[in-house]
Parts: sequence; structure tokens; C-alpha cells
Amino acid sequence: MNWKKFIAGMAVGFIAAYVVETKRKQRMISSEKALSLAKASFLQQAPISGSWIQTNPETYEKNNIIYTVYKGGVCRDHEQYEFVIDAYTGTIIETKPL
Repeated sequence: MNWKKFIAGMAVGFIAAYVVETKRKQRMISSEKALSLAKASFLQQAPISGSWIQTNPETYEKNNIIYTVYKGGVCRDHEQYEFVIDAYTGTIIETKPL
């Protein structure tokens, strides 16, 4: 076997693996998963009685950083909160009472 072909084959394999792994990490979570994560976070403080989330992600800017997010909300007895959650990581970026 020719060493140049062997090394070239290994290089192509490593590059392909890197590209596949990078694309896998960049996959957005579903809106249902985002809502589930947000509800779990809000449940740590108090029970919630209802929740909602937009199913289509949108662009959101905060502190000159642009995110792809889902917007949603949760209801408690006499309180309502809106949240913005990152569509890739599931991190809550912002919450505010309504």
C-alpha cells in the first residue's frame, strides 16, 4: 500500500468526522424540548399552572449578540412570566414578568 494514499485517506476520514460532529452539535432542539427545560427551571421556584411556546425559532439580539431563540411563557396562580430560550443550547437568556 502506498503511504501517501494511506495518509490522505486518514486525513479525509478525520476531516469528515470533524464536520459531522460539528453539524451534530449545531442542531436546534425542538420547541417542545425547550418548553420542557424552561418549565423545569421555573418549577424550582414554585408550581406552574400553564405554559406556552412559539414553535418557530426567531432571531433575538441581546448585548450585541445575536441568538436563535424560542419565546414562551409560564403562568402561576396570579403571575405570568415570558422567557426567551436559546434554540441550540436550551439556555434561558431572559425572563420577565408580564
